[in-house]
Amino acid sequence: MIRTISAQKITGTVADLCLKANLVLRPDMLLLLEAAHSRESNKKAKKALEMIIRNARIAKREKLAICQDTGMPVVFLELGNGVRIKGDLKKAINKGVEKGYKKGYLRSSIVADALSRGKAGYTPAVIHTDIVRGDKLKIAFLVKGFGCENKSALRMFNPTVEPGQIKRFIVEAVKKAGADACPPYVVGVGIGGTADYACLLAKKALLRRIYAKRSTLNAKLESSLLREINKLNIGPMGLGGRATCLAVKILTYPTHIAGLPVAVNLNCHALRSAVATI
Repeated sequence: MIRTISAQKITGTVADLCLKANLVLRPDMLLLLEAAHSRESNKKAKKALEMIIRNARIAKREKLAICQDTGMPVVFLELGNGVRIKGDLKKAINKGVEKGYKKGYLRSSIVADALSRGKAGYTPAVIHTDIVRGDKLKIAFLVKGFGCENKSALRMFNPTVEPGQIKRFIVEAVKKAGADACPPYVVGVGIGGTADYACLLAKKALLRRIYAKRSTLNAKLESSLLREINKLNIGPMGLGGRATCLAVKILTYPTHIAGLPVAVNLNCHALRSAVATI
């Protein structure tokens, strides 16, 4: 049986997600920040974490943007094969982004042409679509500020690479970012596929709930990387201390016998996303 979802419904849902993502920090992120604050012994770093947490609470209470960089809107769709969209899906999403950003008085940050630039607006969003089984449409909205997006990294390793070299590349990517991308970070890592798909995996990894179950192998690598990155002593906003990184999230995919792509996508402490299912 085919289920119909109207473009108007999608527009309204996306508009709501824009506001929720930009104004309300994810609960799992708030828990991580509070835990980091309780563990921190560096006075300056502890104060910075206190201000970050306070900022998130004020943003929620006053319905203000968590960060002035309200990002590049990135939309991940899981479209059920039993769903029929009545109307233009892409237009519906972009209309929702514009509606939500205008309603929230959020910054217009998207230039129409990457080279000639021009006047900034709210759209278009970057849209990724997966076809899945079922009769529902899942929409995940990610706000990607470019302070952290600019620190993305990709390396095409040989398949004979030692695991330690992969780890060093990931840690080095965070070291190079330093304080520029507003630590403490969440580090998304994509391993496998092609060059472009590894980058997509790294970004998708940021959507995963921090305490979500994962494979034993990935969990061990995530924990090891988290320890190594926090030894860098960059700390909150570059002030030193224990919390350079709050979490590392890894997604993997099969790849070609002749290669091993690894991508890193950093996100600042304001990891902003929201999800809805229609």
